[in-house]
Amino acid sequence: MIRTLAVAVVIAAGAVSQAPGRPPTTAVVFETEKGTIDVEVDGVRAPTTAANFLKYVDAGFYDGGTVNRSVRRDNTVRHDVEIHVIQFQIDAAREREAFPPISLERTSVTGLKHADGTLSMARNGPDTATGSFSIVIGDQPSMDFGGRRNPDGQGFAAFGRVVRGMDVVRAIHASPTGQAGPYGTESLAPPITIVKASRRQPGA
Repeated sequence: MIRTLAVAVVIAAGAVSQAPGRPPTTAVVFETEKGTIDVEVDGVRAPTTAANFLKYVDAGFYDGGTVNRSVRRDNTVRHDVEIHVIQFQIDAAREREAFPPISLERTSVTGLKHADGTLSMARNGPDTATGSFSIVIGDQPSMDFGGRRNPDGQGFAAFGRVVRGMDVVRAIHASPTGQAGPYGTESLAPPITIVKASRRQPGA
């Protein structure tokens, strides 16, 4: 009787984990002038952030946008807490159309970490992220909840990962930077153009 009950509990637990209607992982392709980057967006563990990101993708906000920032040890403006990322921006001509800021999904809640290839929303204060995001190069635990990269200690919202094209990410990361852009010595010179961003269709 006890063994039968235990088996029933295991089966029930499996049914819950595979319940229909649960947000899936979604594949998105970024075509840049440096090459193609394939990413997966985690709508299960970071539902708010993933849904927001996909709204920008589906509405074409990244088409004509740029990767305009590369943070490295040799150019960073912050040597107290160094990180390695590249940062993506929506098309500047559409900034006034941007969607409202979203709530911060902390890594302490989602369980996602800023490991190599992680997608992470850029922000100022908590609950200010809109369309700008970063791709992490190498593990960056200082960007997780409790890390020191952001003074408020709340970290950044991780919401997906690169599944193909880290060679392109690293090529962008190593591209020339200057001093005239919005991020000072971290500004890519010139910025890398995003040709198109779209969902990858099943089987593509």
